[in-house]
Amino acid sequence: MSGGVQTGYVPQTGPGAPAPTRRPWLIVATVAWALLLALLVWISVRDDPPTVREQRTIAEAGPVVDRAAGELVAAGGTALLELTPARVERGCRVTPFAAGAVLTRHVWLAAAGGGERDLLEGVADRLPADWRAGVRMTTDGLRLRADAGEFVTVTGRPVGDGRVRLTVDTGCRPVGAGYTPAPAAAGPEAGVLADALRALDRPDDPAPEVVTAPCPGGGVARTVRAAVGLDPGALAPLAADGPILDGPEAYAYRAGSVTVLADTTADDPHLAATTPCPHP
Repeated sequence: MSGGVQTGYVPQTGPGAPAPTRRPWLIVATVAWALLLALLVWISVRDDPPTVREQRTIAEAGPVVDRAAGELVAAGGTALLELTPARVERGCRVTPFAAGAVLTRHVWLAAAGGGERDLLEGVADRLPADWRAGVRMTTDGLRLRADAGEFVTVTGRPVGDGRVRLTVDTGCRPVGAGYTPAPAAAGPEAGVLADALRALDRPDDPAPEVVTAPCPGGGVARTVRAAVGLDPGALAPLAADGPILDGPEAYAYRAGSVTVLADTTADDPHLAATTPCPHP
């Protein structure tokens, strides 16, 4: 018996060797699975609602914000003071690699005689039920919070001088095509503003800015505003029924259904006349 080590089997090579077994079904199945996954992703992107805020742009959120402002106007009722222009603030980060912006709108109300809590609770009660609006005392003070849908939040707080500010906020998200306010024309509030400007000896000021919000029952609420330095005392003769607000930085009165506000805050002095949502 030989003491040599027997070598192992060496596969046959060369022209006479059998071809390796191929599995075409495996390749076909892999390609089919990849195509199916791509199709499912495309359908999800096309049909499924966004699941995070970052999937909706400022352009897409704009109409939601405008409708929410209209709901706040309607809920505020006769306490409405003014609508302020929408603001798009850039500079936030959607992701570490993508810049974004925040769209906000404000609705201002007047709270008479320390009635801020009653006013906020009344607004919360009149907002849509699915907004889940509520008012509570926080470490930062009295706050209203609500969810307007589509990752748009609503908050409210007293800000002093008998005023309450309601805010609609998109949070940081991609800009997309940006926010474009709905085209608007002034209504009867323009004449009331003109009367107030004449009382202030400012009849030749440039055309005022018009700010609107769509009302939930139809129609629009409007504010016309002029950026002017002013002396609210000159408006007192126009307040036939007395002022509804008379503070260090804000004076307001009503002329029929129109509310006139003289705001003397240092960063945004202006005169505004506002028409609320029409009665149903």
